[in-house]
Order: sequence, then structure tokens, then C-alpha cells
Amino acid sequence: MILWGPPGSGKTTLARLMAQAFDAEFIALSAVLSGVKDIRDAVQAAEQTLSASGRRTILFVDEVHRFNKAQQDAFLPFVEGGLFTFVGATTENPSFEVNSALLSRATVYVLESLSPDDLKSLIRKSKIDINDEAGNRLIGFADGDARRLLNAVEILENALGEKGKTIDGAFVEDTLAKNLRRFDKGGEQFYDQISALHKSVRGSDPDASLYWLVRMLDGGADPLYLARRVVRMAVEDVGLADPRALRLALDAAETYERLGSPEGELALAEAVLYMAVAAKSNAVYAAYNAARAFVSKDGTRPVPLHIRNAPTRLMKDLGYGRDYRYAHDEADAFAAGEDYFPADMPEVSWFHPTERGLEGRIREKLDELRRRNAAAGKKRK
Repeated sequence: MILWGPPGSGKTTLARLMAQAFDAEFIALSAVLSGVKDIRDAVQAAEQTLSASGRRTILFVDEVHRFNKAQQDAFLPFVEGGLFTFVGATTENPSFEVNSALLSRATVYVLESLSPDDLKSLIRKSKIDINDEAGNRLIGFADGDARRLLNAVEILENALGEKGKTIDGAFVEDTLAKNLRRFDKGGEQFYDQISALHKSVRGSDPDASLYWLVRMLDGGADPLYLARRVVRMAVEDVGLADPRALRLALDAAETYERLGSPEGELALAEAVLYMAVAAKSNAVYAAYNAARAFVSKDGTRPVPLHIRNAPTRLMKDLGYGRDYRYAHDEADAFAAGEDYFPADMPEVSWFHPTERGLEGRIREKLDELRRRNAAAGKKRK
């Protein structure tokens, strides 16, 4: 089985409890510190235990996602043969981090962060005298992580010195150094929170957008990475409905580069709030993806002669640039009926501006230009 859950949710404890309940030998490996040799040693130990006493072995691999594919594959024949029961623990999504061959032979169990009530139970079992305010602050500090809570309780006990004294909220604040909330900058939590930020902006919810931005900053995310994502939001989800959004996003990134933290973070907050309340359009994003998909499957079509550049006499004699209509010489700087696609290109229409924000005016203009093209009898060269 694979136990998937955040730090301090009890993955190792569950594996040890299983070994105890089934009277099985327990071998623990850490993928951070172990290699193929350690796997071989574990296999040999399991074989000896089975041969000597008939007892089965539970092989527990902590942080299994840190093993590479070859190391994970080394378990397969022994899992298949039933030499040991394999229990892997990971804080990362096993769909991405555990190879498919091993994953297909295991059941994945998802563990959740401990609830405040669970953490209160742990505090009561610790026997320290703590009031409600201090308990709530300690639970907030632990952030669902039992290990973190127990370490904090030990720090408080050592700092208390005087037995029988009640721990209050001020003592918790003074004793525990300020810690960032749990946040794995390269893990699934990181991408989940980025997704939440992006979707909140797309959904035009400024308060939720600000919440996720601050959560990520508080968790230690690189502000410049967040700035780049805000620029992406400007072009993907706001687009031409409000072109000022892109400039504001770029200005926010530049402001942060000049001011740094914490002053520069206010510029990121301003940009995120602007994106959230701006008119939304993904017309540019959709048009680009449609054009890219077409080009990736299409052949290499020649550029029509009338819009080719003709810097030499030979090229002019070959017809390059002949019959090209210079748009600025025509009414409203628009050559009605002109065609700029390759001769055998099928009719396409990728850009469909919305009626929101500036794109509403762009849509009106395009409708008028298309009407004039139709009236002029636009045809392929």
C-alpha cells in the first residue's frame, strides 16, 4: 500500500501499528538516505526472518517518491513474490511520483491533516497545564501536523521550568519562534495553492485572490514566481478585455524587484486585486491555442507573392510584392477585400473577442471590417 498524506499525519505510526497487530517484522527505510544496497539488505533480512521463524515482514519506505525509477523497480519481484508487505509513505501525489508498475500493485490510502480536535487530544495527553487561548495558538502553530505539535509541547515544557505553572497565550508566543506555515515549495501543496490563486482571479473574487496570495507569501513562495504567474493571468484570463492589466502586472514585478520584501509585496497584492476585478476574456488564449494546433498539423504553405518582401530587382521581376495594396493609402487604412493567407488555405476564424471591456469595441470593429471585406468580394489570390 501507499500512504499519502501531509507531514505529521501518522503514516509511519500506522505502518508500525500494522506490524505490531500482525506480529510482523518491521523494517524501515528512508528514501532520502537509502540506496539499492539498503534495499538488498532489507530483502535479505526478510528472507532470513521468513526462513528462521516463518514471520512475515512489513517493509516500510518513507518518502518513497524520492527513490528513482530503478530503485522503485527493485521492489517489484519481491512484492510480486509476497516476500514482504510493502508500505510506502509519501507527501507527494503518487500518481506523479511513484512509477506505474509499483503503483499498480499497491492500494493508495489518503491521510488528511489532523483536525483541531485531534490536536487537542494530543495536548491533553501531554499532561501540560495550558489554558484555552494558549491551546488554540499551539494548534494554529502545528497547522495539522502532530509531530510539529509534539515538538512544540516539548519546547514549552523545557522552557516552563517551574512545574505546575499554567501556560498562557503570551508564553506560547514568546517561546515559540515565529515559524512559517507548512509549505513545500516544490510539492503538491504549492501547485494546489497556485491553482487556487489563479482560479480565484479568473472567478473575479478579489478577497479569495488576496487570501491565496498571502497564504503563499506566508508559506515562503518566491514572490517573483508569483509575479510571473500574475503576468500569465493578465494575458490568459484578462487579455484584450483590459490590456492595462498586463502593464500593471509587469509594473508589479518590477516594483518588487526594486523594493523586495515586505514592501514590494504590496505591489503584487495590487496587481492581483486588479486582475480579479478586471473584465475577463480568454479570447487571445483560445485563438493562440487554436492557431498553434492548426499549424502543428498543417503543411508548410508558401507565402503569397503579393505580400512577399522584394528587396532585390530579381525578386521584383519574379513578382514578389506585385499587386500589394498599401493599407495606409486606402480609406480608413483598410484594404477591403485583401487576403493575407496562403492561396490554398481553408477559411479559418480563430479570434472571437467577447463583448466585455475593450474587447466589445474590438468586436464591433472586426464585425465592420468583415462586412466591408464581404462587400468588396474578398477572394483568395
